[in-house]
Amino acid sequence: MMEIILLERVEKLGQMGDIVTVKDGFARNYLLPQKKALRANESNRKSFETKRVDLEAQNLTQKTEAEAVAEKMDGVYCSLIRQASEGGQLYGSVSARDIAEAATAAGFAITRNQVQLDRAIKMLGTHPIRVQLHAEVSVMININTARTEEEAETQQAADEKGETTDVAAATADDVAEVQVEEIFEDGAVADAEAALQDDDAAEEVAEAPAEEAEEQA
Repeated sequence: MMEIILLERVEKLGQMGDIVTVKDGFARNYLLPQKKALRANESNRKSFETKRVDLEAQNLTQKTEAEAVAEKMDGVYCSLIRQASEGGQLYGSVSARDIAEAATAAGFAITRNQVQLDRAIKMLGTHPIRVQLHAEVSVMININTARTEEEAETQQAADEKGETTDVAAATADDVAEVQVEEIFEDGAVADAEAALQDDDAAEEVAEAPAEEAEEQA
């Protein structure tokens, strides 16, 4: 285990200036190389306290800039054109690098390390993804995976209206709708046939007395 001083807020660890203990690998492979922390030795403690005011001011400036970007970026749609099966399953998944490149193409330069990809994207449709713009600022964007630009536009329009954009679900809904229509159509046909039979029977009943009357006459 290693004791470190946080140079910025780190989710689930603490705020700037906090002294926390983490696993050696996490510190060496992530926190220290990313300049998010310092080893909590006597020299670094004194250095941090000397620079603390400047670091806090710098952090505040970066946070303000990130909030301005987040306001423009929030909810933006980024299209990714991919090959997929008829059921909507992608041939391959979407990586954090793919998302970062799509966001950059949409006018928001981010790196793959800022993309918080909790699960792999393996289906067509729109997928909400969190982007960490700053230690204290994150934003949600929509990754729109489609086979063509036209399909992407259709999916985005449907998503903005609150309609389903899941291709497999949409296909299932279409099948169910057709089945329901067929049931109603079959029922309508059956009702019509029954009505015709009832009419024929009524005509036969009405014609029978008339024929008997003619025979008696």
